Amino acid sequence: MGYIRFLIDNRLFLLAGFLLSFTSSYGQTFFIALFAGDVMRDFGLTDGQWGGLYTLGTTLSAVTMIWAGVLTDRFRIRNLSLLVMLLLALACLAMTLSHGWVVLMLTIYALRLLGQGMMSELAYIAMARWFVAARGRAISIASMGFAAGQAVLPILFVALLAVVSWRTLWILAAVLVLMTIPVIQSLLRQERTPQSLAESSTSLGMAGLHWTRVDVLRHPLFYLLIPLMVGPPAWGTALFFQLVHLTEVKGWSLVAFVSLMPLLTLSMIAFTFVTGWAVDRFGVTRVLPFQLLPFALAFVVLGLADTLLAAGIGLVIFGIGQGMHGTAITAFWPVFYGTRHLGAIKAVVAAFAVFGSAIGPGISGALIDYGIIFPQQMIPYAAFYLLGAGLVTLGILRYQRDLPNAAA
Repeated sequence: MGYIRFLIDNRLFLLAGFLLSFTSSYGQTFFIALFAGDVMRDFGLTDGQWGGLYTLGTTLSAVTMIWAGVLTDRFRIRNLSLLVMLLLALACLAMTLSHGWVVLMLTIYALRLLGQGMMSELAYIAMARWFVAARGRAISIASMGFAAGQAVLPILFVALLAVVSWRTLWILAAVLVLMTIPVIQSLLRQERTPQSLAESSTSLGMAGLHWTRVDVLRHPLFYLLIPLMVGPPAWGTALFFQLVHLTEVKGWSLVAFVSLMPLLTLSMIAFTFVTGWAVDRFGVTRVLPFQLLPFALAFVVLGLADTLLAAGIGLVIFGIGQGMHGTAITAFWPVFYGTRHLGAIKAVVAAFAVFGSAIGPGISGALIDYGIIFPQQMIPYAAFYLLGAGLVTLGILRYQRDLPNAAA
């Protein structure tokens, strides 16, 4: 089935996945970090203190995701997304009204749990469950919501920051979330229940089984993949979180650097589709081992960059990594562990990812306070990615033999 026919035949579900992933933007670091300078000024925070509060709030959201993510196994995406988006809009409004460190941390907790955590989970679970043979393509198309948010929202909101207070802009974010709700509700009127989808799916995991979350946590492969789950959100989040600091120490204009984001988005979009095609054509086992390598190269280039041209090249390479990551790792879980308990399994995976996004700002902010600027930190982060790629390759080579013939 060609992409055009696939898009036409599945347009309602694919658009719903796109909008779910786009709406996660309001809880993603690239969006929250746009307001870092204003937040630190209004609350009297250093880079380390702001990073610490962000880490604490995000860590709490990661712990909550272990239980909250299981809801996708029990409730329709349509109903669950309604509740999550209403709460996300309230969290945006809370950011407008927040005063004091405790309230700020709790607001970050809500934004991260509902935005990065639950909205991303809903988008990925929907695509992984609704599609089997074309799972890679479905995930890649829905992932365009992340790319669109990353391309459009920073430029729009940075421009508005010049004329509107940062607190007022969070009201706009809440309004945008609320405006998206009726569209998603309309698109998902024909959605089947998660139970019926899980029971009817023929996508079995290793040894021809649908693995439970407990089984997954007892299996060595899961632990070999921890750097893969943690690395991109940890150091990728740190990159966006420290944008203000990075541009200051490099001597670049924040507006000029943000204007390069469409380059990242274009490469992310291109390789999201390429990865989706490759997963469907060659299998996820042949794609997954390579997905951390662009991140490593991007951090080396960005760390050494002294011009905006070099920074643009680094962002393009980083976008390649992002395009590969979201598609390949999402396709991996149903292939190796089956679909019946996918929500529970992905809840743990999402918790690791959210935890990664928590420690990135905390570690990088603390190191900045100790005098180690972010560009100096990027080479060790690149080494972390290379280590993760090696562990993924080892795990795939060892355990792909346990897959059913069709999955392998």
